Formats: sequence, C-alpha cells, structure tokens
Amino acid sequence: MEQPIKILIVEDNVIIADDMQSMLEEIGYEIVDNVIVYEQAVDVLKNNHVDLVLIDIILASDKTGIDLGKHIRDTYNIPFIFVTSNSDRATVENAKTVKPDGYLVKPFEQQDLYTSIEIALSNFNYAKKGNVKVEDDDAADEITSNSVLKDSIFVKKQHLYYRIQFSDIQFIKADNVYLEVNTVDKKFLVRSPLKDYLEKLPKNKFYRAHKSYIVNVDHIDAINSKDIMINNNLIPISKDFKEFILSSMNS
Repeated sequence: MEQPIKILIVEDNVIIADDMQSMLEEIGYEIVDNVIVYEQAVDVLKNNHVDLVLIDIILASDKTGIDLGKHIRDTYNIPFIFVTSNSDRATVENAKTVKPDGYLVKPFEQQDLYTSIEIALSNFNYAKKGNVKVEDDDAADEITSNSVLKDSIFVKKQHLYYRIQFSDIQFIKADNVYLEVNTVDKKFLVRSPLKDYLEKLPKNKFYRAHKSYIVNVDHIDAINSKDIMINNNLIPISKDFKEFILSSMNS
C-alpha cells in the first residue's frame, strides 16, 4: 500500500493552521506536525521524515519563513511551498531568492491547496531526474501545460490542473507548434515539441511511430504496411516502427 505524503505545516495563525490541517487530512495527506515558529520547524525536520513543507512567510519568531526556506534548501532535499497573505512585489522577489517549489496566496480553497502540493511534488521529483519543470501557456483557455507524475500527467486548462493516466493516452499528434493529446474520451492541446514530450512518457509504452505521431502501443487495434489503427483513427507509420511492431508481435 502506498504511503501517504507527509507534510509539515509552519503557520503562526492557529485558526488558519488548523483549517489547513483539516483540508489536507480530508484529501489524504498525513500531517507530521503543525508549528508556529522557525525553531520548532527546524526541530521537526531534524527528527521526522517530511515529504513537503507548507510555510507562512511571516512567523511568530525573529526568523521568517524565508529563513526557513533557505534552511530547507541548504539542508534537505525536499520541496516547500510558501503560503502567505503577502503577494506584493517586494515579498515575492524576496521569496524567489530561496527558490520555493510553490507560492500560494491566502485565502485559498482546498482544491488550490491540493493542486499546489501535487504540482510541487511532481515538479520536484521530475527535476531530480534532470528533466524540465512544469510548462505554462496562457495564450488560450484550451491550451494546456503539463507536469509528470509516476503514472500520470497533469494538464492545465484554464485555472485547473487535470490528471490524465498514461494508460488513457492513445496517441499524440503534432500540429505546428502544438500537440494534440488524444485520450480515450477527450483531446487536449499542449505547446511542446514532439521529441520533448516523448521523453516525459513511459518508454515501454509510447513510441514515435511517425515524424508527427507518438502512439501508445497498448491501444493499437490493427496494422498494415503503411498505417496503424487506434480507436478508428488511421495513423501513418515509419518503416522502422512497422518493423519494431511486427518483431514485437512475433517475439
């Protein structure tokens, strides 16, 4: 059974901290502790396993949340998110110096908290592998950005991130500067080169079938000398891919 994500809350407003804890526990996260000052947080981090830290920038101590962020960045290999009422330029610029994995402005809803945590975790884990962090494009509502987890990918549409299981992706078609990601029942547009997108997908399932297509081999319904069929879509294939598929079928 998969272990829940363990989160440390560092927030000097007890009412807000308790509300955050309730929201997080309802989602399924485990709260390691709920503290109000820098020194308590340092002690908890030293003596417990923590997967992610939520930090208010202004704390009930001489040292701030930014000081704690610097301590985490220098000492531990875990992500942290600033959760604050301050969104003025000076505060944001100061916060950026310690490279937080997220910045959530109060007040917020449970969905905002969940999305910020999941994106921060996926970005952090992906970056550890030497890959690129989450992409974003606000050119149009239907254009999505993406971020990878172990078994799925997040795509952003408007102001929400939607989680798509890799197994639901049937094929991806390049269309100028965009990609059309076709799932079992939906289509998404993503701004990304096809080659870069392929690197984010499981290598044992997704292959470059043609210069303009990536396919999930589990969804191939039929094949001939020039094409494959996926969910009644005829997709052209290269000679190399045809030989790969045929050899896989015969092995």
